[in-house]
Amino acid sequence: MHISHPDTIAAIATPPGNGGVGIIRISGHQAIDIAQKLLRKPLQARYAHYASFYDAQDEIIDSGIALFFPNPNSFTGEDVVEIQGHGGAIILDMLLKRIITLGCRLANPGEFSERAFLNGKIDLAQAEAIADLIESSTEQSARSAQKSMQGVFSKQVNELVEELIELRIYVEAAIDFVDEEIDFLTDGIVENRVLRLLEAIQNILATAQQGRLLRDGMTVVLAGKPNAGKSSLLNALAGHEAAIVTDIAGTTRDVLKERIQIDGMPLHIIDTAGLRESDNAIEQEGVRRAHAEIQKADKILLLIDANNPESESILASLPKNISITKIYNKIDLLNIQPELIENQHGTQIYLSIKKGIGMDLLTEHLKHSMGFTGAADNIFIARRRHIEALNTALTYVQNALTQLQQHQAGELVAEDLRQAQNYLADITGEFSSDDLLGKIFSSFCIGK
Repeated sequence: MHISHPDTIAAIATPPGNGGVGIIRISGHQAIDIAQKLLRKPLQARYAHYASFYDAQDEIIDSGIALFFPNPNSFTGEDVVEIQGHGGAIILDMLLKRIITLGCRLANPGEFSERAFLNGKIDLAQAEAIADLIESSTEQSARSAQKSMQGVFSKQVNELVEELIELRIYVEAAIDFVDEEIDFLTDGIVENRVLRLLEAIQNILATAQQGRLLRDGMTVVLAGKPNAGKSSLLNALAGHEAAIVTDIAGTTRDVLKERIQIDGMPLHIIDTAGLRESDNAIEQEGVRRAHAEIQKADKILLLIDANNPESESILASLPKNISITKIYNKIDLLNIQPELIENQHGTQIYLSIKKGIGMDLLTEHLKHSMGFTGAADNIFIARRRHIEALNTALTYVQNALTQLQQHQAGELVAEDLRQAQNYLADITGEFSSDDLLGKIFSSFCIGK
């Protein structure tokens, strides 16, 4: 598919500020004509031309390299020219103004990537991965974004969509031949394929959730009663005195946030006010804000004074759908050895924040919670909208299984499979609304 846009666009593709090299990208049917007017010479495809760049008065603005990529073999699928000059902000601005006067307009944010998507050069998940690669803050997230950009995520989603299409054809054929002696809906074939499909979606969802954590970072909220050690833990993880620590209960009245990395894994650590009943209006507001942050957490670290196990009592007030790890602090006062215990009651870690005893158990636990493997070989970058689409598709496939097992309702099974297919296709942009596309590409930088 190739969409011919009526206008040619241009933008500076390098970051703002001064640098050794600055790049301006031009894309559209007039790109080659504009470039040749700027350079006063013809351009050969895929050849690095050294040339001077001229203004309207035939004065030289700058000198550098020009590269021409004819359609459809370019990033956008259109004729593309890249002008590489010196990276001074004034020089680049002068060049861009000259290029615009020659017959193009300034590109909108993400418009180059949007044209690449509309021309079938990349799908929507790959386009998003470009922005994620640029914004990567860790080596792990950069490697995972690269995998998504290369189509690893898209390939798995497309395989699911193909399986759904084949299964729908089978189910709809069974409906059409309902009068035959063989009942195709009860012979076990459809049920087995639906079960395999459920497992496949769950596997991709698990990997996508880890990819989302790599992109956005895992939000960890420190909760507990006053003086349990929440602020001390924030300081220990952050590596500096981010929070005030005293022996006075209720020192933290507001929410404190720190972004840290553990072996390249991003973490958003949030310290909250101690959870307890209080007549103090300020402390009451701190507790309210604490509960608000807890509701948005990916993980809760419940700080418990090992000398006062009764502080576990606040566990009942915490959300049941968010992973909670109990941190028993101050074991140095009880002469207890550091330990990590995992059983049917969850995870408990015994440590001393003040003495630094057992902190390695906590950091390893946090890394494990984010899916740390030492390398991002099997993880691709994913976004919240991808997770939501996968979860919705999973729900529809589960509904299809229920309709099949309990009612043998072929029409309802086929409809649930169709809905699942549409939500999965939304990830790659096969079925995407204009509003969604506008929202996604508007978040890109202008030169991309």
